[in-house]
Formats: sequence, C-alpha cells, structure tokens
Amino acid sequence: MADESPLERERRNKVARWRSAGREPYPWSFPHRVGTDRVRSACAALRPGEEDLAHPLRVAGRLKALRVHGRTAFADLEDLAGSLQLLLRVDELGEAGYTAWLADLDPGDVVGAEGAPMVSRRGEPSLLVTSLELLAKAIAPPPEKFHGLQDVEERLRHRYVDLLASPATRDRFRLRSFLVAETRAHLADAGFLEVETPVLLPIAGGAAAEPFVTRSNYLDEELQLRIALELPLKRLLVGGLERVFEIGKCFRNEDLDSTHSPEFTMLEAYWAYADYHDMRALLEALYARLGRRAAEFAPDTPAVQEAARAFGAGFSTVDFVDELERWSGISGLLDRTPSELRELARAAGSTVPADSPPGVFLDKLFEHYVEPTLQAPTFVLDHPAATTPLAKRHRSKPHRVERFELYYRGVELGNAYTELNDPDEQERRFREQLSARHDVRYAFDEDFVRALRYGLPPCTGVGFGIDRLAMAFSGASSIKDVILFPQTRAV
Repeated sequence: MADESPLERERRNKVARWRSAGREPYPWSFPHRVGTDRVRSACAALRPGEEDLAHPLRVAGRLKALRVHGRTAFADLEDLAGSLQLLLRVDELGEAGYTAWLADLDPGDVVGAEGAPMVSRRGEPSLLVTSLELLAKAIAPPPEKFHGLQDVEERLRHRYVDLLASPATRDRFRLRSFLVAETRAHLADAGFLEVETPVLLPIAGGAAAEPFVTRSNYLDEELQLRIALELPLKRLLVGGLERVFEIGKCFRNEDLDSTHSPEFTMLEAYWAYADYHDMRALLEALYARLGRRAAEFAPDTPAVQEAARAFGAGFSTVDFVDELERWSGISGLLDRTPSELRELARAAGSTVPADSPPGVFLDKLFEHYVEPTLQAPTFVLDHPAATTPLAKRHRSKPHRVERFELYYRGVELGNAYTELNDPDEQERRFREQLSARHDVRYAFDEDFVRALRYGLPPCTGVGFGIDRLAMAFSGASSIKDVILFPQTRAV
C-alpha cells in the first residue's frame, strides 16, 4: 500500500521472506490450544525455577513484547484470559531456530507456542517454549505500549485497535455480554419466552421518535426501521403468549449524545394478567441479581462494585409530579395550558418544537430539574397522562397513568406501564397525538388497534436499553463506550 510506513514495509518483507522459504505466515488453525489461565493454574504447584516437562501445553495469543538476553529471550503473550510470559532458550529451539525467531517476530504478531509450564526464578508463571508457530503476521504495529489510542474518535472508528490495546475495553464488553446473559436467564426463570419480531415495518410505532426509512424493491413500498419493540410484542399477548421478551436492535433517526445513539439495543418484556407493581418487583429483583452476579464476575472493577452495592441496597420511589414541582418550584403543573408548559420548558433551556404535545414539555422539565438529582436507584411513578399514549390511566390519580421509570446516576434505565388495552381509548389517544403533530413520529398503527379489538389481557410491559444497563455497571460516561461499533461522523 502506498501509505505504508517504513516499519510496515519491513514487516511485509518478512511475510514475503517466509513465503519464499515455503512457510505460511497465516496458517489455518492451531489445534489443542488452551487459555493462558491453564498455564498459570499448572504453575501454581511449582516452585521458583521448577518446570513440569511431563505435561506440555499449547497456548496462542498476541505478542505484546520481546526482551532478548543473549541466549535467552522473554516474550509476553496475551489472550482473553490474561498475559503469560514465554521463555525462549537456544537449548530448546536450537541456535538457528532461536536466531530466526528473534529476527522474524514483532509486537502485535499472533503466535502459538507449545512448552512446559514453569515458574521463573523470580516467581513468574511462564511457559518454557519447545516449539513456536506464527499464526498471523501483523503488518500494522500495535498502538504505543504505554499510551494506546488517545484520540477518542479514533478509538470508536477503529474499535478493533482499541480492544487490541486496552484490556479495560475488553473487560467492559465482556461485562456487557455477561449482563445480557444474566438478564436472559432471569427472565427465563420467571417464565418469559424469548421471541423475535420484525425490524422492517410499514409503520414504526411504540415511541415518539423519527424512524429511518428504506424501500423494498420486491414489495415496491416504503418501510421503516423499528423504533421500539412494543407493538409487535403486545400483539403476541393477544395471541395467547402470556409472557414474552425480546432483546434487539432499534433505530431512531435522531441526535447522538452521551446517552442516545441512532442504533441501540433494547429489551422489552410483556406480562399478561399483571400490572406495573408486579413489573416493578420483577425489575428490582433483576437488578439486585445483576448486582450480585456482576460483583462476582468483576471483583476488581470499582464501578461494578459500586453499582452492585447501590442496587443491593434497595430502591427509592418518588412521584413524577410531586418531585417535579418540588425541584422546579412550579405549582399546578397538571393545570397548565400547553402554551404555559411550552414557555416553562423554554425557560429551562428546551429547544423542542413549539407545536409539541404537552407531554413533551413536561418530560423536558423533568429532565432539566429532576433527573440530575436521581443518583441512587429510584423508581419515578405515575406520570401525567399527556406523556404516555400507550399506558393505562391510573386507577386512583386523575390525569395520570400507571407508569414508572427507573433512574440511576441521573440516567433513565427502564420505563414500564400498566398497558392500555381498551381499543377505543387507544385509537382516541393515537388520533390526539396525530392532531398535535402532523408527522410520522406519532404514527397511527391501525393494525395494532385492530389487534386490541380481539382482546388484549390486562398486562404490564417494560423496556430498557441494554447500552444504558452496561453504562450503569461499567461506570461509562458515554453510550459510545459500551457500543462496540458506535455511529460516528465521517472523517
């Protein structure tokens, strides 16, 4: 490549030299390989200077460093299980082999090694190498050892290099995977069935958001990428699947900031014959379990331990309207006209369109005045009806709906309702939203109303972002840090 550095050209020349000698620098496999943790475990029974020649092991990973001391060399090999010192000696590899390997190896190369577990005289678990194999020659050198990738945008655009250079980044995404697996297990234990619903829809409903739009050549019609999972899952409850959940990608054609991404992962679960009190208990138990298990999974990660303590200590509950009036100093919020709410939201710094529904202004006021105060795990209960067209009206509080949101460290983690199941009221609310804003963000899903006419059982549902869940437990301050390949601006 024309833009290669002299160092990269030198490494490419090594590849050519290998092939001219009849050796393959990119072989097909490396069988019988174990993790470096197996070698460290085998070394636990050895004394300094002792080796176990009777039980050889094969490891593979990335070469991080190579230190030569005459007829002995030390190499640091890293895999997902950690780091291991390789001990290379002329006595084991032969004079020609030893010299050739020192000339051919570079930091960043992927190598396989076979040898005997041993403990160095300094007490370091090691592998005394008897044979070495190059598995992938790295043409591009790894990031500088002590500083890695410093440019944030570079880390996001080339996540593979970030993962290569940063054990902390790898650990963060291992934690995310662990949390997802535990969440699935918790819902399965509670009798929920995992399902999959369409990503491409004629109408993307279930949330107030701008969809991405595409076109089907075969159908010759416009389709939208889903903005939520809610409406298809509730159709399944109509059909008799009483407890369902889905974890999947959603897409919203909107801004990207520290807690929002145009492409994100959502979990939604729906539960027939239960209400939002039941869902709150389920969610509290889920987060307590995640805290316990994550603390065991990452015992040396302070953010994980902090989250585990917080979710294990119990959850506070506050009323949406009471809390907003308390922190804003504004009284009678539910009696305010849309124009009054608009002016209050603008005074708080909101820039939402002037023709937004009243619920949007209330949400913006809550975001400004209350959300930063919700640092401990807190359920915010009983939102104004204007904020939530898909929730069931509150059974005792006028102009409210049975809804809660879960907050931690000032960020919303979950949103749940006692679901609206009256088809006529649902149609009326859809039409009210359409009259307030004449665009697709408040789409009228006629088929969903038709499904409700067949009878949706009393039910509750919850939705929460997997990305924000990972943020809560990893301590990440930006959603980009918990998405492997986040959207970024073109260079």
